[in-house]
Amino acid sequence: MPSLHRIGVFVLGWAGFLGTAPAGAALVPVATAAQLLTAVNSAQPGDVITLAPGVYDLSQTLYCDTPGTAAQPITVQALVPGTAKIRFNTVEGFRISAPYWDFENLDIQGVCPLHSDCEHAFHVGGGADFTRIRNSRLHDFNAQIKGNGDGSPFVFPNDVLIEGNELFNATPRQTANPVTPIDVVGGRRWVVRGNFIHDHAKAQGDQISYAAFLKGNSRNGTFERNLVICERDTTGYVRLGLSFGGGGTSPESICEDGTCTPEHQNGVLRNNVIVNCPADVGIYLNKAQNTSVYNNTLYNTTGIDVRFPASTADLRDNLLSGAIRNRDGGTSTQGSNRTGITPAQWATWFVNPATANFALLNGAQIVNLGQPLAQVTDDYCGKLRSDGAPDLGAVEYGGIGILH
Repeated sequence: MPSLHRIGVFVLGWAGFLGTAPAGAALVPVATAAQLLTAVNSAQPGDVITLAPGVYDLSQTLYCDTPGTAAQPITVQALVPGTAKIRFNTVEGFRISAPYWDFENLDIQGVCPLHSDCEHAFHVGGGADFTRIRNSRLHDFNAQIKGNGDGSPFVFPNDVLIEGNELFNATPRQTANPVTPIDVVGGRRWVVRGNFIHDHAKAQGDQISYAAFLKGNSRNGTFERNLVICERDTTGYVRLGLSFGGGGTSPESICEDGTCTPEHQNGVLRNNVIVNCPADVGIYLNKAQNTSVYNNTLYNTTGIDVRFPASTADLRDNLLSGAIRNRDGGTSTQGSNRTGITPAQWATWFVNPATANFALLNGAQIVNLGQPLAQVTDDYCGKLRSDGAPDLGAVEYGGIGILH
């Protein structure tokens, strides 16, 4: 059976990409770093900036400050998926401050000699509503994707989509700066879907890192169908999985409405697979109000924390090592979760969960034992859930006893 690595979806997405401009758009071909800089600086709504195969070395930020429109977004894409390799030796790569910019099928690497000098592949700030970052490989930055408020008056980017990407660092980051591949402060209706996030270690300072978080009084965010492997190629340090709230935000002035309590409102975490975060939790809710945590599979983590009085959560149909803990005044309602799963039980139920291979060996403790949930109509693979008794965890096996 194949493993459930999200990278499989990533590659399939690239294979289906045509590398052409939609009807009515203006194809802008580029083949050098200088041409890419010029194309971004002079971009107009409807432009499809298309990179030929090659390496694009850049030591300056590309400012995406011309608005696209819903009908005519501005697109930066590779002609052949995965063959346009952008290498940034600068603090930020793409700085997006205007709405309707799309980025697709790119390979973006930070190559700064000092890790503290390569912060972000993408900085999504201020009025960058409806930014979409899809099917790309982003590696060797402290926060591959950073989102926050900006401007005067202070505004936050809303309706951002991060989908089908691989985000990782080849080595632990030698920096005391925050290390989180998706680091978002403020903003509404962000969707983080179908990404493969792995190896996000921070080697200096507090040595604590997250795979992704939405915080800063952000709202209505969604994490769904992501694969997080905290330790795949490297080990050590404290690595957490997905979070609403992260480690908290300060000062209050950088949060939405001038307050950082709650850190997030009305978040949804569903159908995620999170493995090998042995030093801490797979899901962390820090001052996260009214959070729905449904049908996630957490292997080799310490579990799920609901922390501080502002955190309220509903947790159902999850499979996890470790426990669900209400800490420091956090509260939750729970149902149909299977917690405290031992290594021996995991090994009996699945082929090889340590490598994210959740092909089913024995579904007696999983299949048809969940509660039907209005917010969970499909599973990690996009397969429809049973409308009667769905399976526990991220994958719906449909009673067939093997992975679909």
